[in-house]
Amino acid sequence: MKFSKQFSLYESEATLFLNSLKANNQKLEQGQREGRALLWDKAPIDLDTQRRAEESRINQQAYVYQNKG
Repeated sequence: MKFSKQFSLYESEATLFLNSLKANNQKLEQGQREGRALLWDKAPIDLDTQRRAEESRINQQAYVYQNKG
């Protein structure tokens, strides 16, 4: 959605704060990328290992604390 020319140069206080924070701390963005890589970017899953894990899974009863007779 395109705003009029009046709003094209507007930057919110949050955007101004983040831009100044990144300008003052050069290592901040690199630290964010390293944190993302640590928590979110995962190595590809081996299909054979995934298949073996699914085959070895044991079904659990609906209510774990109740014994079946």
